[in-house]
Amino acid sequence: MEPPATTPAQGPAQRVGNALGRRSNWEQLAKFCTVGATGYVVNLVVYTILLKGAGLHYIPAAVGSFLVAVANNYTLNRLWTFRVERGHVGAQGLRFLVVSTVSLIANLAVLHLMVTLGLGEILAQAIAIVLVTPLNFVGNKLWSFRR
Repeated sequence: MEPPATTPAQGPAQRVGNALGRRSNWEQLAKFCTVGATGYVVNLVVYTILLKGAGLHYIPAAVGSFLVAVANNYTLNRLWTFRVERGHVGAQGLRFLVVSTVSLIANLAVLHLMVTLGLGEILAQAIAIVLVTPLNFVGNKLWSFRR
């Protein structure tokens, strides 16, 4: 049996506890991570092509790979992960883009720091994506695909 839905009168700790106790949230997280894994591969492949094949600087390559991966992830999340929470495609897509852009800014900050510290550009991007994923999930769960 799942915990009851949260109410505004509950404290933050109780709401978090209820959310963590709901199986559906864990299933959504697993789906989001699966979609994210496809986006991760798409991002790294496009990033490598733009970086090595097209000779772009690592920042524009990261932005370009982000745009391709975000389109992939929005489509898959809308069709599968947050199927029940689907709203208007344009409004929901705009919120998804805002959350993803915030995540991109965080990603670029981590990427730049790691490259500055001497990590290779592809490894730095791979790590930056992983570190920013929780921010991306929470933003999309709570705002882009909210009920």
